Amino acid sequence: MSDFLLLAFLFLIAGVAAVPIATALGLGSVLGYLIAGIALSPILLLLEVDVVSIQHFAEFGVVMMLFLVGLELEPKRLWEMRNRLLGLGGLQVGLTAALIAGVLIAFQMDWRIAVAVGLILAMSSTAIVLQTLAEKGLLRGDGGQASFSVLLFQDIAVIPILALVPLLAMPGAHHAGAEDGHGAGMSLVADLAGWQAALVTAGAIALVIAGGMFLTRPLFRYIAKARLREIFVATALMFVVGIALLMTLVGLSPALGTFLAGVVLANSEYRHELESDIDPFRGLLLGLFFMTVGAAINFQMLWDDLFPILGLTFAVIAAKALVLLILARIFALRGSEKFLFGLGLAQAGEFGFVLSSFAVSNLVLPETMAPRLNLIITLSMMLTPGLFILYERVIRPAFDRPVVREDDEITEKGTAIIAGHGRFGGIVNRMLLAAGYKTTVLDHSAAQLDMLRVFGFNVYYGDASRPDLLHAAGIEEATLLVIAIDDPAQAVAIVHHVSQNHPHVHIIARARDRHHVYELYNAGCRDVIRETFDSSVRAGRSSYEALGMHPFEAERLARAFVKADRHALYELAQVWDPEIPETQNPAYVQKVREMNEVMEPGAALGAFRERHERGWTPPSPQDTETDRQRIEAARDGA
Repeated sequence: MSDFLLLAFLFLIAGVAAVPIATALGLGSVLGYLIAGIALSPILLLLEVDVVSIQHFAEFGVVMMLFLVGLELEPKRLWEMRNRLLGLGGLQVGLTAALIAGVLIAFQMDWRIAVAVGLILAMSSTAIVLQTLAEKGLLRGDGGQASFSVLLFQDIAVIPILALVPLLAMPGAHHAGAEDGHGAGMSLVADLAGWQAALVTAGAIALVIAGGMFLTRPLFRYIAKARLREIFVATALMFVVGIALLMTLVGLSPALGTFLAGVVLANSEYRHELESDIDPFRGLLLGLFFMTVGAAINFQMLWDDLFPILGLTFAVIAAKALVLLILARIFALRGSEKFLFGLGLAQAGEFGFVLSSFAVSNLVLPETMAPRLNLIITLSMMLTPGLFILYERVIRPAFDRPVVREDDEITEKGTAIIAGHGRFGGIVNRMLLAAGYKTTVLDHSAAQLDMLRVFGFNVYYGDASRPDLLHAAGIEEATLLVIAIDDPAQAVAIVHHVSQNHPHVHIIARARDRHHVYELYNAGCRDVIRETFDSSVRAGRSSYEALGMHPFEAERLARAFVKADRHALYELAQVWDPEIPETQNPAYVQKVREMNEVMEPGAALGAFRERHERGWTPPSPQDTETDRQRIEAARDGA
């Protein structure tokens, strides 16, 4: 018991210490876990811990991860991916294995061993790639979806590879088969004929799909009646573990089985509950898996053959990246997405450890070769976070660099100048045009302006923070300037310039938050619109009505709240100091405390009701009764 607790404590403290530091440095959580495992390696060696056994247990995190990925994919969407799944995935495995095997044969290696090594190194790391893509928000892009298709095909391809490897054994060699390696343990198909094993395997897959479609809803509905979260979590884990066990017993990849179950449950009403229950276990087990990869590095062997092993590792990455980039071109991946695909899958994967062990047990690979092969796989996995950093910091910015374009010549000048024609400035422009006012619109997004011109809008390309462009747009004759750009600092700079040099122009500026309001106010703008404030007030007013308040009263309270908040914002802007943090500004803190006392629960409601809003006529008693009946009827109908 104490040994187990000691190991659990060591792995937890290593992960807790390393991952936040790695994440803060922009290295990602995967590299943090790998570094934590390397740091633990001497301690685990001293305690004589079997890291490989822990790694086999932690691989269940990959199973859970693919179950969660399946929950995000509807069967229809999976069918739409079939071309990439079979075409892109099949070509990646086949061409990579052929290229590596061809190079090894050219260096006088036996063709059987070369083919086995090629198949082993053709696999990529599902755990590292999917975790990193999801963490960085790259999974839904074109490159991320192509990577996912290849990884899924590789998981499927493990099955025929396991069947092929024993056929590569030297003539006359004894096959360990199901008695060793991957095939060890219970099996439902070990003693069956080929056609019988195929039937059992197909039956197991059909059972998973049918069970997901017809049995899970009644089961989870029954469990939900207990209203005990821990029982629902236990049921979710039982479901995933049971499917993984069934797939293992019939010789299939457990990750493939749980993925299919996830796809079947993608439209289930219990999908989000399953995600929230499984995700913490997935995260912990994947973290443990990454740490065991780092801890399993044989540093003595690495030091003895440092340059050959490093050279082979980089050669494997380069070969896989070359194949992937060629396929990316064939399958029309563009821009930075093709490099995400090429670099992201260039490592060897965790299935390589299983396949190399299986190849040794079946006398295909020499026992002396497997440790070096596993070391190459491990090092390539460790280099993967660095490849993603290279993509994010060098390759992606190079492709996403804005197109250099000369400013448009402004031929028509309007009464109002609008800087920025996005979701905010576009509405202002349409309202002014609808009322008959002439506008001059400036925006520095070439793609946005080209799209607007297709629909007939008169817009100009240019950076509104440049005084010469404002002059060309007619700032001297303009009456109004609406600043609706995304960059807060640029907005403040424009306000400062115009308020100092063109005081006759009324400035309306879009603010991102209260802090931005203070900056704009300090720069000279007195008409500041918070971009989400009005929509939030409307949501608050709707909340009043949903809770039973009459629409008239709800509107009256919402208007009173807006007035009170604007007054408070004005007073706070008077004491705000850009040189002092808000929490360290005594005048600002005191003013906020005074306002909070006024806004205590219930007190504000009474204060608002004392306000009289002219222009609003209270509804007649008859209207009030009609509205009350309408609300009650709607509630009864719901």
